[in-house]
Amino acid sequence: MSPCEQAAEKPSTNGQCAGSREGDCLTFPPCLLARDDGIFRPGGGGFRTALRDVLGDLPVDNEKPVAQDACGQGEICLADEFILETHGLTKEFAGFFAVRDVALRVRRGHIHALIGPNGAGKTTCFNLLTKFLKPSAGTITYKGQDITAMAPADVARLGLVRSFQISAVFPHLTALENVRVALQRQHGSSFDFWRSKSVLNRFNNRALELLNDVGLSEFSNTPAVEMPYGRKRALEIATTLALDPEMMLLDEPMAGMGHEDIDKIAALIKRISAKYTILMVEHNLSVVANLSDVITVLTRGQVLAQGNYADLSKDERVKEAYLGAGHA
Repeated sequence: MSPCEQAAEKPSTNGQCAGSREGDCLTFPPCLLARDDGIFRPGGGGFRTALRDVLGDLPVDNEKPVAQDACGQGEICLADEFILETHGLTKEFAGFFAVRDVALRVRRGHIHALIGPNGAGKTTCFNLLTKFLKPSAGTITYKGQDITAMAPADVARLGLVRSFQISAVFPHLTALENVRVALQRQHGSSFDFWRSKSVLNRFNNRALELLNDVGLSEFSNTPAVEMPYGRKRALEIATTLALDPEMMLLDEPMAGMGHEDIDKIAALIKRISAKYTILMVEHNLSVVANLSDVITVLTRGQVLAQGNYADLSKDERVKEAYLGAGHA
């Protein structure tokens, strides 16, 4: 008898069903516990195979696969399906609620947009998620782990990495050197800048790969200060990717760009979304419409609505939040 079968037959000690379905009760035996990476590997047979042994054939859904690139054949990735969740997230400044009771659920492998009029609390929400601000109330869960009390650096090490509204690169380092600095941090070599330059060359190949991924191969030896603004934003994304994140938080990635640069960065975000979960704040609604799987609308620090662009664009509450009462 397999471990799953033994666990399924073992009686529960807490009054709940174990490894079986009785009415609405469904629990899983110990062999179905997830590893830290969120991939279920019960005896090599896969999560769905083990569930079939306990519960019989399962229905096949047509939803978008979740993080396919992380799973081997016969396996599905869940990590509870949502990689990032907040419950009752609140930030108060001397009686003013910048963010109030926000419940956010970001599905693994999706592009999730956070939108709203100016002052809606979008950037404050980002600062709470990446721990640059301490919540007044509520919880933040990343990959099933409570990160509410963690420091920003610790959250980044878990794979939750952000960019900022203003391009944050070293202006007098070349594009290659900027990415190399990020690679040094990822590989625990933060103090190698004190050593011979030749020691740092071991990061060059990976840095060049990342620059190629974001379309900056021809700028590898160009100082960041001499690069067009849109290229600097692409460089910032490259340095973010160098930290090997699982989820990227992009704060207004199109801010200050012309149409040509917007198209390039939008295409870049779409391309990297095949490997990473992305949560972004963006004011350009055409970009949001073209990129996003799910959109959450904030207004006055609270969630107003959530759904896809087609549905939200018809929502009268969303129209009023953006255009005001009595809009045409």
